[in-house]
Amino acid sequence: MPHDPRAYLWDAREAADAILGFVAGVDLDTYAAKSLLHSAVERKFEVIGEALNQLSKTDPALAARVPGLAQIVAFRNLLIHGSRSSITPGSGALFTSPYLRSVPLSWPCSTN
Repeated sequence: MPHDPRAYLWDAREAADAILGFVAGVDLDTYAAKSLLHSAVERKFEVIGEALNQLSKTDPALAARVPGLAQIVAFRNLLIHGSRSSITPGSGALFTSPYLRSVPLSWPCSTN
């Protein structure tokens, strides 16, 4: 049975919601000092990027409706394969992602 492409959006939205929960009430200094916290946030960004990468392969039309998809996948690739110096916890790159806050409300993952 084929994988429903909306499941990728659900996975990404759940990961984004988890990130928002992880960092709620946390300032950047605390975030940078907590290895477990920034590792968890980084992992969820990887999940988001991989889910959207798979979505772009299985349903390009639906993927085209996701704002910033290419940048999000590129950020995932940077996390997985890129230079760690550009995404250190103290840099705030993960903590202040411009796409994170729009994810839960704007993605077309409804089953209706």
